[in-house]
Amino acid sequence: MTDLNRRHLLTGVAAMGAASVLGPLGTPARAAEPPAGAQAPGFYRYKVGAYECTSINDGARSFPLPDTFVTNVPKAKATAAAEAAYMPQGMVTVPFNPQLINTGSKLVLIDTGNGVANLGPTKGAVGRTLQNLAAAGVDPKSIDIVLLSHLHPDHTNGIRAADGSMAFPNAEIMVPSVDWAFWTSDENAAKAKTDVMKNYFANVKKTFAGIESKVAKYDWDKEVAPGITSISTPGHTPGHTSFVIASGNSKILIQSDVTNIPEFFLRNPDWHVMYDENPELAQKTRHKFYDMAAAEKATVVGFHFTFPCIGHVEKDGAKYRLVPSAWNPVI
Repeated sequence: MTDLNRRHLLTGVAAMGAASVLGPLGTPARAAEPPAGAQAPGFYRYKVGAYECTSINDGARSFPLPDTFVTNVPKAKATAAAEAAYMPQGMVTVPFNPQLINTGSKLVLIDTGNGVANLGPTKGAVGRTLQNLAAAGVDPKSIDIVLLSHLHPDHTNGIRAADGSMAFPNAEIMVPSVDWAFWTSDENAAKAKTDVMKNYFANVKKTFAGIESKVAKYDWDKEVAPGITSISTPGHTPGHTSFVIASGNSKILIQSDVTNIPEFFLRNPDWHVMYDENPELAQKTRHKFYDMAAAEKATVVGFHFTFPCIGHVEKDGAKYRLVPSAWNPVI
């Protein structure tokens, strides 16, 4: 019987590495192809009844964990959560995943990502929505509705192409009426206390400049597109909205930003992320939403879940856990 321990394992790995470099006869080995240095396109299709839906990956950003990323617990706890999720040491990783819903009569893009203008500055980390839509065979001109869950930059900036023109020129842009009223208020902007909040107000003004009259406002608990109903989930922003997608006997919950990354804020629903406008209300919303999702055993799609960002939520005492859905090779 082989006695396998860490020392033996590392020794074996080193030996195998040397052998692969030298080749079987001691001559230098060469790969048949040079490293590609790039990922495959990020899109994943799934069905909801008769609707074909597609997760479109806008990318993922890793950055040094801010001292106040979680505002109501010591940074050491947040660091431990990041390490438990095997994030790069001292870092936090946040994915971004818009959703494309083909109802048969309408092609609806829910949220738009960080914007293609960020693709170069981030060295391809974010801003991939347009290229991944193209990889999925979708022409931006064919999108009928851009449905925004709230007005934070990582959800809205993708409405603009790199040159500032409209990325989806034939789409109606729909925004939550409560969020629109809040973020376009000069009075509210003047009250902003943190740099994060000040930047949010400035970004809304910049992103929607010149197209204000083309923006349609929607309310909660309404069918905002065929088979798509808006749900009130405030706290992250005043008008933050989630959606029920229903077709036939099937439905899913698109939770938008009810939680930021689940390894932190779904697992610990009482933690407050620095991006929440009303942290206490966001905390109540998380419990309400996830209690419902767990009770219904509903499929949940999260903008900041790991791609392809689909799974189920289970109660785990006073907390919750995310059970990711397995990749399905067929639709």
